[in-house]
Amino acid sequence: MTSTSDLAIPWRQTPLIYSPLLSKSAGCKIYLKLENLQPSGSFKSRGIGNLLLSHLSSLPDQSSRAALHFYSSSGGNAGLACVFAAVELGVPATIVVPLSTSAFMIGKIREAGAREVLQEGRSWYEADAYLRDVVIPAAEGRGEIPVYVPPFDDPRIWEGNAGLVGEMVEQLEEVPEAVVCSVGGGGLFCGIVKGRERLVKERGRGAGGMQIVAVETEGADSLALSLREGELSTLPAITSIATTLGARTVARQAFEYAVAEGSGVRSVVLRDEEAMEGCVRFANDERIMVEASCGVSIALCYGGRLRRVLPELTEESKVVIVVCGGKNVTAGMLNEWEIQLGLAA
Repeated sequence: MTSTSDLAIPWRQTPLIYSPLLSKSAGCKIYLKLENLQPSGSFKSRGIGNLLLSHLSSLPDQSSRAALHFYSSSGGNAGLACVFAAVELGVPATIVVPLSTSAFMIGKIREAGAREVLQEGRSWYEADAYLRDVVIPAAEGRGEIPVYVPPFDDPRIWEGNAGLVGEMVEQLEEVPEAVVCSVGGGGLFCGIVKGRERLVKERGRGAGGMQIVAVETEGADSLALSLREGELSTLPAITSIATTLGARTVARQAFEYAVAEGSGVRSVVLRDEEAMEGCVRFANDERIMVEASCGVSIALCYGGRLRRVLPELTEESKVVIVVCGGKNVTAGMLNEWEIQLGLAA
């Protein structure tokens, strides 16, 4: 069995920075956990990287490694993270994306070193079914050892993402009052909950008071739908521009975490236009470009939104926004949104 110490770590510790401009807008102290600086450009490097690393370290010997091939379904960022991690670890990766994934994003995945990028289905759900029912059996028929890499629904992914919380608290030197994160399938959200559980074990029950604000866009709000229905529920389709949030059904574990008694979870759903506004204003304020799936969390800092969600906040309250990143954005897209929203100077 290979030790993880013998393998490259396909993610990195990211900075936590204080933002005076966002703090002024939000009415509290805003800190930004810059996961956009991960190798793949998003937090996905942590969870997906940990899954791949865990699989390789569990091999009884290295004789089977030559036949290994990682296969992932993704709206974009998870696939990109899979490719970056696979290349770092010296194993090929093939990604299946839905038809809603942009040519720009597909190009990014190919440039990162994917063996192949396939398009199938209207949403991630259909792309994932095609991967498991068609692509992986065909790979087995060719004599490969295919390894299925889900984009969010795996405990090893949650464990990888949980490391973000420990880093954040160490950098801040205290537990923040709240953490804001975007939710697609729930991999990041589950990781943050698990990270909070670790804090409670290390620091006592007081650390469990850290609230988690789970943010989605209308048309990609599978967690909010499940909370409204009182059971794990499936969106009929993904209609949001935030296609990388495009999981029609959130991970069951994410739903169970959110409905647990005393969960400290606040579910928030914003419109696409608000996500676009978050991207544009963040680019102007911090000179950082992020895609709509990330911008929707940052949008809470503007227009009094965060204080409406957490009215108990004061000017001294510390809130961490997970800048989850994402490659599906260009300067041209931001310019178009700025004009569309009437924000252009």
